[in-house]
Amino acid sequence: MRSVKQYMKFVRPYFWQIVGTILIGILKFGIPLLIPLILKYVIDNIIGGDMSDANKLSDLFWLMGIAFAIFLILRPPIEYARQYLAQWVSSKILYDIRDMLFDHLQRLSLKYYSNTKTGEIISRVINDVEQTKNFVVTGLMNLWLDLFTIVIALTIMMTMNVKLTLVSMILFPFYGFAVKYFYSRLRMLTRDRSQALAEVQGHLHERVQGIPVTRSFALEDYEQEDFKEKNHNFLTKAIEHTKWNAKTFAVTNTITDLAPIIVITFAAYQVIQGSLTIGTMVAFVAYLDQVYNPLRRLINSSTVLTQSIASIDRVFELVDEPYDIKDKEDAVKLGRVEGKVTFENVDFAYDEADGRVLKGINLEVENGETIAFVGMSGGGKSTLISLVPRFYDITSGSIKVDGYDIRDVEQRSLRDNIGMVLQDNILFSESIATNIRMGNPEATDAEVIEAAIAANAHEFIEGLPMQYDTLVGERGVKLSGGQQQRIAIARVFLKNPPILIFDEATSALDLESEQNIQITMEKLASERTTFIVAHRLATITYADRIVLIERGEIQEEGTHDELMKKQGDYYELYQIQHLDD
Repeated sequence: MRSVKQYMKFVRPYFWQIVGTILIGILKFGIPLLIPLILKYVIDNIIGGDMSDANKLSDLFWLMGIAFAIFLILRPPIEYARQYLAQWVSSKILYDIRDMLFDHLQRLSLKYYSNTKTGEIISRVINDVEQTKNFVVTGLMNLWLDLFTIVIALTIMMTMNVKLTLVSMILFPFYGFAVKYFYSRLRMLTRDRSQALAEVQGHLHERVQGIPVTRSFALEDYEQEDFKEKNHNFLTKAIEHTKWNAKTFAVTNTITDLAPIIVITFAAYQVIQGSLTIGTMVAFVAYLDQVYNPLRRLINSSTVLTQSIASIDRVFELVDEPYDIKDKEDAVKLGRVEGKVTFENVDFAYDEADGRVLKGINLEVENGETIAFVGMSGGGKSTLISLVPRFYDITSGSIKVDGYDIRDVEQRSLRDNIGMVLQDNILFSESIATNIRMGNPEATDAEVIEAAIAANAHEFIEGLPMQYDTLVGERGVKLSGGQQQRIAIARVFLKNPPILIFDEATSALDLESEQNIQITMEKLASERTTFIVAHRLATITYADRIVLIERGEIQEEGTHDELMKKQGDYYELYQIQHLDD
């Protein structure tokens, strides 16, 4: 139940609102408890009384007038207040949890996202968090209201007839047995069903994004069968859960249906014996409904709570996901750095079992220097530059920026000094201006335009129907590859960082777009420390130094001319590409 304790931390700030909701709820559920007493009084004291018909009618109208006023004037605002408060509190708690989860998701390392489907994460943040709402409304509010209703009803019944009240409670132990027997199994089945649903959602999210691939390879039938398998797995779990749930309701409802038969039998016997009035018998049968309906709701609540707790478990499994990258307690907050970067005996492995991806990397980069990393795919180039902004932590050695070990500084302040342009830049499905402003959310419109001009993006933006207010679509689908890259470069211009990282930023573009982007990149790199991962060697001949990395190790290092004169691996790779061109 550790996850429930964690959940209660989000509930505590609303303790008094919950108490207020329960107190109002007691009034709401308490008012209907007057009806059996009214019924008893009408039967025994008015209809069966010794008064004249005129007095009987007078008493009846006065009594019904008061009852009418209570139910028409007093109860509606109480009902409104209870419903509003219950929904307000539960919605606020869910808001706080989702807010915390989003913050948590932003702190998780890229390693976690590489191993987890996006759809599964979304399922936990949306579906499972929403399911926990029942824990608040049912478990923390309605549960107590139903218990209070039962206690008050039984107390009133005790004052009328103790024996009959005890007979009314004779089936209570069977309810306890049913809850204990059914609900531990139901919780496990609920978790299995939720996981199966998350798998369907994760698969669906991935396949929707990959629709162009499905279409281009005519895989519709294959994908349909694949989805049917995942969907059938969820169906199996859902039916198994439903089957067990149905057994629960069958048993508990049978118990509920037997209770009135037992009570009516014993009450009728007492009436025949003359030890009980007809009014008391009728009131008892009415109160029986007031006792067993809340009891039935309590059993139903157990089902709802079991499902909610299973969802709470899943939510806090995500919350308990550890941070691979953490700031030290005494981490230094970097200001604007000069841009000197030093790699000292850097080793790195994604997983220890998979072996090292980088081995003994030593490299000293002066501020303002442009370093290009080249080599065959899989050599470790992109991995090396992803260590600079601390997307991953090195296995051994150190990386220093202006003499500070990056593990000793605040991640946020380190990344504030770094701008990145990737091969596949993510653009959000908002306006062009919003996407450029990712480089500096506080930037003015004039600064956004200035950054776009610097990135050679202003001209094509001005030609769009909505110009800077044009929505780019999911992942920038409405823009060409070259346009997307210029937007990505514009936001780096807006950020104006001292350290730049270009990770194959032009490899997916045509030659004309590549040349235009290349000019813009060189302009951006001016007087900044710049790391470039390049596939096409012709695009990085201007670099101050070129570093050839193969199998996780630095094989060659020097300027383009120096490496060509050496006629080593770089020379051979350049010659092959030159022949291809």
